[in-house]
Amino acid sequence: MARSSPGAGLTALITGASSGIGEALARRFARAGFNLVLVARSADKLEELANSLAKAFGVKTWVAPADLAQPGAAQKLAAAMKRARRPIDVLVNNAGVLEYGAFVGTRSTRHRELIDLNVTALSEMLARFVPPMVARGQGRVLNVASIAAFQPVPMLATYAATKAYVLSLTESLSEELNGSGVTITALCPGITATSMLDKAKKGSSELGGLPAFVVGNAESVADEGYDACMKAEVIRVPGALNLAATVAGRSTPRWLLRRLSGAMIRRMKPRS
Repeated sequence: MARSSPGAGLTALITGASSGIGEALARRFARAGFNLVLVARSADKLEELANSLAKAFGVKTWVAPADLAQPGAAQKLAAAMKRARRPIDVLVNNAGVLEYGAFVGTRSTRHRELIDLNVTALSEMLARFVPPMVARGQGRVLNVASIAAFQPVPMLATYAATKAYVLSLTESLSEELNGSGVTITALCPGITATSMLDKAKKGSSELGGLPAFVVGNAESVADEGYDACMKAEVIRVPGALNLAATVAGRSTPRWLLRRLSGAMIRRMKPRS
């Protein structure tokens, strides 16, 4: 890889890298010349991806299988990077989980699983990897949130709440880190064609009937996420339709947003 590449000599750590947006982000950062630390639960998938990216782009790749929802996982990962003398220049917090369905019909442990990964694990990753960046005076963070962060979403209540947390935390930290040499970005994609969406569709006839034009492409989302991260944008919403929806949502009274989203859900025919 030419030394003029943006990522030459730098390392990006990407969580949830084994599929979907995470895999696409790994490919995008590798194309820019970044060495990669790939994190997910599936060691086999990570190894296959790491070998493929190293061969295609001439970058160094390492795999770090981990279940970040488990207590202490972020601490162990950070300690492993320190022992390997592998400073992380870009942290991509992509790992997340989605659950579609009525809140009262979802088991309590499932709500906890969403919070453990989408909120707690992400926060712990930031707490472990951002301070060393600040100490070095440089670094970038890309948090993958969702357009669900901007408004209440019935049937995705806990998921939307976790992504609202990610967006709020990102915006707050963008100000705290101002002038430190470290930037932080929230990528807020809409519905994207990933394995996560496929799983959600199996339990919902409504999601199964989504028109193609509202479903985004993981590679396009990754391109926008990379671009926003490199430009140090605080928020990036991929896709004109998604951006229009978030702008409209922010200018609409919250009581009206609740009524509209609730009315849409009530009009949907439940799966028999």
